[in-house]
Amino acid sequence: MRKSLTLMILVIAMVTLSACSGIAGKEVTVGGKNFTEQYLLSEMTGFLLEEEGFKVKQMNNLGSSVVRTALENGQVDLMWEYTGTALITYMGEEPIADPQQAFDKVKDIDRADDIHWMNMSQVNNTYALAMRSEQAQELGIESISDLAEYINENPGELTMASDAEFANRADGLPGVEETYGFEFGTAQINQMDIGLTQRALDNEQVDVSVAFETDATIKNYDLVILEDNEQFFPPYRAAISINQEVFEEYPEIEDITAVLAENLDSSIMRELNYRVDIEGESVSVVAYEWLVDNGLLDEE
Repeated sequence: MRKSLTLMILVIAMVTLSACSGIAGKEVTVGGKNFTEQYLLSEMTGFLLEEEGFKVKQMNNLGSSVVRTALENGQVDLMWEYTGTALITYMGEEPIADPQQAFDKVKDIDRADDIHWMNMSQVNNTYALAMRSEQAQELGIESISDLAEYINENPGELTMASDAEFANRADGLPGVEETYGFEFGTAQINQMDIGLTQRALDNEQVDVSVAFETDATIKNYDLVILEDNEQFFPPYRAAISINQEVFEEYPEIEDITAVLAENLDSSIMRELNYRVDIEGESVSVVAYEWLVDNGLLDEE
C-alpha cells in the first residue's frame, strides 16, 4: 500500500513538473529592425504575448537583411516585416500596387522558406511626396496629380529635395514623373541625405520632399503627404512573419497579435513615432500606454 501511494505521488509530481515545463517552454523571440517604428511594434508584441503567458526575448536593432536571415535560420521566431521589402528586396519580384495582392504573393512565396505571414496592418511605411501644409493649401495641391498639373503649368517654379537613391531608381522619382506625366528639371532637384530632406522643406529651401508615410517629422514640421491617387508607390504594409514551426506550435499568436493589425494605421504610427523621436519618450512607455489606452492591455 505504501509502495502504491509512493508511486502515485511520483506520478502526480511528474505530471505537475511536465505541465510546469510546458508553461516554462512557452518562449518566443521577437525580432526587429533598427528604427523607432520597429522598436515600437516589437515592444507592443512583447507586451501582448507576455500577458498571455509567453516568455518573450527581444532581438532588436538589426538591419533588414540580418533580421530576415535570423528569421530564416530560427534565431528569431517572429517579427513585423513590410510586404514591399519582402517582395522587392528579399524575393526579387516586381512591385505590386494592390496591398492584398502583395501580401498574398509574399505569403505564397515564403511558404518555401517555412515562413508564415499573417495580420497585415494599415501601417504603410512606403515612399511619399510631402509639402508644407500651408503652401500645399495655398497652391491647391492635395495629390500628386495636382502637383503634376501645377508643375506642367508652372515649369521650373517648384523645387524638390531627394536623396540620390530616390532621385534615380525606377520606383522612385523617375517612375513618379512617368506615371503622373510631369518632370522636375535637373536644376530643380536638390539631392541630399534622406535625413535632411524634410528639414530642407521645413526651412523653405525646397517646395517638395521625398518622405516615408509614417515619418515623425511629418507631424513635427506640419507637412502634408500628397495623395498617391494613381497608386504608384508599392505598399509597404507592416505584417507579421513567423517561423512556420513556431506558428504551428503556438497558433494562438495570430489571435493575440491581430489586435495590433486591427487598430494600427500609418497616422497612429506616425503619432507614436513622434512621441519617441521628437518628444523623447521611452519606446516601452509609449508602447505600453497606447496598448492600455486602447483597451488592448490591462493596466498593472
